[in-house]
Amino acid sequence: MNIHQRTQLNYVSQFAILAGALGILMVIGAAVAGFVASSVLHVPIKDVEIAMKNPANGDFVRWLNVSYSAFSFFLPAFILAVIISRKPFAQLGFNDVISGKQMFLVILMALAAMILSEALGELNQLIPLPAKWLAKAKAFEKEYSDTVAVMATMKDVKGYLLSLFVIALCPAIFEEVLFRGGFQQVFLGWFQKPWVAIAVTSIIFSAIHFSFFGFLPRAGLSIILGYVFYYSKNIWLNIALHFLNNAIIVTIFYRFSLSGKPIEDVEKISKGSMPGFYIWIPFTVFILISLFKRFQKESERIRPVASNISPDETILP
Repeated sequence: MNIHQRTQLNYVSQFAILAGALGILMVIGAAVAGFVASSVLHVPIKDVEIAMKNPANGDFVRWLNVSYSAFSFFLPAFILAVIISRKPFAQLGFNDVISGKQMFLVILMALAAMILSEALGELNQLIPLPAKWLAKAKAFEKEYSDTVAVMATMKDVKGYLLSLFVIALCPAIFEEVLFRGGFQQVFLGWFQKPWVAIAVTSIIFSAIHFSFFGFLPRAGLSIILGYVFYYSKNIWLNIALHFLNNAIIVTIFYRFSLSGKPIEDVEKISKGSMPGFYIWIPFTVFILISLFKRFQKESERIRPVASNISPDETILP
């Protein structure tokens, strides 16, 4: 038994608490966000969605999104951690044992993850859907793109730095705490198979973004993040990788904003400029496996007790 464990809840109960808290807080958070937006923007509730797509309200939309994410994503995992552990932040994976080599490998993984995401995105476009489902998927995608376009509108360096904080850093913290610090640890204890825990977590991670065309890229990124956390037991490394991934995208948006091009053009170029790019998936996976073998050894070296990984364990399940 972990000496910091507060209570012995089985993993099914832990999942029920985490999933239940997530669902309840998402509903409450959405309702509160709607009322706050209505009040601040001086529009009826029914017109909030339209008002939040107005670039003039970009700063408000950014901070509202941060508040909603903290309430809906960070809080459920923290509630569970408080229930089961006397040291909730340690339970979630916050520790200060990090080496320079780990960080260097995480940076390389982030670059490889961008290539893999682009390739998986190209592959995602090839998945056939019935016409009715396709229309709904495109509608969801447009809603998401419109929201991102408002938050990612940057006119100067100040706006760029604010976007890095709001769009890149905050989601990285809140999402990693929920999915790696929360769901993945619960599933690892429940299923007793790391690859299953990481796969299930990745499906949930990608599905909760409600984007069919981004499902495979997000799932691929989540698998990478899952193995980073499994080997390092350090959520800061996950946050760093997730932040780098988001920051690269924000930087691309910023360059487009400075050139006067609409943010929407980024997706158009991404979707149409590299047909057949998915053939790079095997090569990128090979590179990532090589990086993870080194990452695993370094994680064992600096944190052998916390890693709980035997020296002869391989990178693949």
